[in-house]
Amino acid sequence: MPLVMGVDSSTQSCKIVVVDAESGSVVRTGRAAHPDGTAVDPEAWWRALNDAITAAGGIDDVAAWSIGGQQHGMVALDATGSVIRDALLWNDTRSAQAAQDLIGEFGAAELTARTGLVPVASFTVTKLRWLRDAEPEHAARVAAVALPHDWLTWRLRGYGPEDSSPLGPVLDELITDRSDASGTGYWSPADGSYDRELLTAALGHDAVLPRVLGPADHVTDPAGRRVAPGAGDNAAAALGLGAAPGDVVVSIGTSGTVCAVSRTPIADPSGTVAGFADATGNFLPLVATLNAARVLDVTAALLGVGHDELGELALSAAAGAGGLTLLPYFEGERTPNLPDATASLTGMTLASTTRPNLARAAVEGMLHGLGAGLDALRGLGVPLDRALLIGGGAQSEAVRRIAPEILGVPVEVPAPGEYVALGAARQAASVAQR
Repeated sequence: MPLVMGVDSSTQSCKIVVVDAESGSVVRTGRAAHPDGTAVDPEAWWRALNDAITAAGGIDDVAAWSIGGQQHGMVALDATGSVIRDALLWNDTRSAQAAQDLIGEFGAAELTARTGLVPVASFTVTKLRWLRDAEPEHAARVAAVALPHDWLTWRLRGYGPEDSSPLGPVLDELITDRSDASGTGYWSPADGSYDRELLTAALGHDAVLPRVLGPADHVTDPAGRRVAPGAGDNAAAALGLGAAPGDVVVSIGTSGTVCAVSRTPIADPSGTVAGFADATGNFLPLVATLNAARVLDVTAALLGVGHDELGELALSAAAGAGGLTLLPYFEGERTPNLPDATASLTGMTLASTTRPNLARAAVEGMLHGLGAGLDALRGLGVPLDRALLIGGGAQSEAVRRIAPEILGVPVEVPAPGEYVALGAARQAASVAQR
């Protein structure tokens, strides 16, 4: 019974599953918290990874492992392998102007053709430009740039700062995968290569970048365990769910993501759809929204009910909520790109303004926001045959029952699970068995 380990190093925590590689059943688990904030010392992730491994019973009996992690974060290393400054996470928006500057220099269409992306503050390329402009002394020291899962994989393989890691600061041993590389803004999903001109335009000079492994590739750690390439969180979740071409994964967390498995690369000059790669050799075009489960949270609080009762109220109202419509841009919106927008409730009459209709309008409004993501994918020719609903919001009976009519595809709701970690474990199992 070979065992493999899958890791989900997310914004909030590090979660580990140790899985039977043959059956896929979870044997044991571990977890440790990450600090809050949009800029974090990566050493906190390293401590959490080790704590979670200990909580999961260690890895002495593990044949292979893989790390999935939050995308886009900038881990800047100097020539000694030391972290230069706190990593800017995907949700750190200080690089918004840097994104606009890069678009102004190259043009959205050119950048999309080269990288599949129009820069926004979340992408690594904009964080590097911010570092060049705001902290030039730090930018000048950058010898290598890694993403969170790249850096953790490197550390767990024994590499790191020369004064504290057994194998030392061998920057050329940094590895990554297609999915995470595709979220940097200086890698091309279409031809699988780094765009050094864009990296230099952002950082001010060239630097070592992680070697991009293919889905079937692996390296080893000092104990001889096989190490899979890892993946960005959305790609790892899609792998854990077994998503295939024709599937669209709709994640209803505090914010929302809509990503579909595509056999061909996708480039959207409008920036609505990010043309990411997946963890299998296909592509994972993705749309992000700011307002998802938080729409249900605020409406439940307004009505003074829990989420179960909110769902019951919503299902007691007719489709269309009697004409009551909630546009749920409570904190602006990313898709469409309306950062200063606010929410609005329209269609209020004496007949329509009821508690059930308000609950229904909240569920429908949230789903219409996610449905706009599906429409954007359809507009780019991505086939959508089935939606897989995951995340906390997918546990609402009202959401599950109303979603098919609004999303326009059959809906399935997999059992709740740590799908990023499970996807990483599935990847580890694939290299362990070769």
